Amino acid sequence: MNCVISIIKTDMLEELSQICKKLELPVTLVAHGRGTATKNMLNLLGIESREKRIVINVAAEEETAALIKEEKRRLYLGIPGNGIVVAVPIKSVGGGKALSYLSAGDVTKKMPEMDYRYELLMVIANEGYTDEVMDAARASGATGGTVIHTKGTGNSNGEKFFQVSIAREKELILIVAEAEKKAAVMRSVLEKAGPESAAGALVFSLPVTEVAGLVFEG
Repeated sequence: MNCVISIIKTDMLEELSQICKKLELPVTLVAHGRGTATKNMLNLLGIESREKRIVINVAAEEETAALIKEEKRRLYLGIPGNGIVVAVPIKSVGGGKALSYLSAGDVTKKMPEMDYRYELLMVIANEGYTDEVMDAARASGATGGTVIHTKGTGNSNGEKFFQVSIAREKELILIVAEAEKKAAVMRSVLEKAGPESAAGALVFSLPVTEVAGLVFEG
């Protein structure tokens, strides 16, 4: 199974909701976010707003393929500004009932093979430092990202080890990068916006089994 993360324009949410309903996906979550494209890039692409919707689904391998196919067809992924979708493999599920529910009763389904051509970087930074993080990421080949506003609930260990407070307003920045560029992007973010800086960024990566719409900037 996969955790499928779709980052789309706000006016595409209803269409994607209909796709998810048709495929009878067991879990669909929606969050607000914003793109990281610069004003010049928005003007160049003719995009008026950076506001985005992040839709998270849990889907088996066949449903993942069907979902991405429908998004590419009906949401026109690949056109700059329309969005991007990535599939991140789920390694394990807690509890037999949960597994049966998420897999529509077929507990024999296996994880899809991973090609690792792309990875999803997740950067947790202090509020207000997205530009610093993205400047560092772009310097090493990243094309864009999406920001989700969050609030941490960490304990004092975060300050002890990283000299940053986890329990404060945070920004979660999602960046899809080519696997061969991933290490350089992560290193650049840590060097220019890492825990020792005001941005206090922590970064980790997840494997991606499928991706569509990667030309999307922001």
